[in-house]
Amino acid sequence: MRANILTRIAMRTLIVVVIFNALSAVGGSLAMFFTNGLGMPTSFLENSPFTSFFLPALILLVGVGGTQALAAGLLLGYRESSLLWTAFAGFAMIIWILTETVIIQGFSWLQAIYFTTGIAELALVLALSGIVSWLPRIELDAWRKRSTLHGRA
Repeated sequence: MRANILTRIAMRTLIVVVIFNALSAVGGSLAMFFTNGLGMPTSFLENSPFTSFFLPALILLVGVGGTQALAAGLLLGYRESSLLWTAFAGFAMIIWILTETVIIQGFSWLQAIYFTTGIAELALVLALSGIVSWLPRIELDAWRKRSTLHGRA
């Protein structure tokens, strides 16, 4: 019974983190498109192959926001591939943040938040995959059927 509660908490937490990351990445990239970098100086791009914020915004939109949105949709649909895609999205977030800090040669509290959410995604995926002994592996197909029977999705 306790493992079932922990599994539900872990799954719901993962869904919240992934949706947060998806909305943040999509919102941030769109803001970068329409404000030419959110007011950041182009000097931030001196150590990069970019001359404007257009391509970084596009990479953020597709590479980070797209994978996070896909992972969120798969998680909400209880698809078996959702944990794999969520791990991929978590890695995309971490790689984005690490690359960004190298390019701009600085670090902010926002980067710390998104690095942490990327790590949290990976940790929750591992936990739900049965890596830790105190939380049994989640069977998403059975989870979906049970949730549908009880009127939850």
